[in-house]
Amino acid sequence: MARRKKIYEGKAKTLYEGPEPGTIVQYFKDDATAFNAEKKAVIEGKGVLNNFLSEYFMTGLTNIGVPTHFLKRINMREQLVRSCEIVPLEVIVRNYAAGTMAKRLGLEEGTQLPRPIVEYCLKDDALGDPLVTEEHIAAFGWASQQDMDDILSLALRVNDFMSGVLYGVGIRLVDFKIEIGRIYDGDFQRLIVADEISPDSCRLWDIETGQKLDKDVFRRDLGSLTDAYTEVAKRLGVLPKGATPIRPTLIN
Repeated sequence: MARRKKIYEGKAKTLYEGPEPGTIVQYFKDDATAFNAEKKAVIEGKGVLNNFLSEYFMTGLTNIGVPTHFLKRINMREQLVRSCEIVPLEVIVRNYAAGTMAKRLGLEEGTQLPRPIVEYCLKDDALGDPLVTEEHIAAFGWASQQDMDDILSLALRVNDFMSGVLYGVGIRLVDFKIEIGRIYDGDFQRLIVADEISPDSCRLWDIETGQKLDKDVFRRDLGSLTDAYTEVAKRLGVLPKGATPIRPTLIN
């Protein structure tokens, strides 16, 4: 596919104008960042793995009736997706205490939560993506009450699907983050799962050993990030041909 006009470049992906109206080409980069981009590296092959894994999860969600922006994978690094208006929230679903929740609430990392807990953060890198409540969301008009009901339903359906699929290959879904998009059909809007679902946006632990198979490997210097992502792809049967683990190149 010929390169088209760049629309947006983020930390892990670049978006280009799609071949048809209402479509976008999503390109997965090899860049890895942590701690609000204070730590950076280029990890060859990471973008390829995330492209294949996100395709796998998005296709699975579509097959069970969860609407997503995913249309098709174009090549090793690119997907064709629907253009949508992104709701300015990160939607986080937690099944076990880890990361900021464990620190915030003084919980031991790995503590199973009594039920899945859904949290919301404002998408704003300059502010560090602060945690917000439904009161904030309503007061500032980031989403309506009906939107929030639909977002909660989508998030829990994604959690049910992801938890089951990963459990079947010996991986615990500790938590994950998704983004939600709005698409319009005349005067009617519909909410869909957008962005990506990959080890970049999930915490994934081996059920037996507790080994981390997600971006915490990079955050905490626990080994090769590509090895971890490759293991997830192998277990799910979606390892792209030629995806050889390569060590990261750190960027100052």
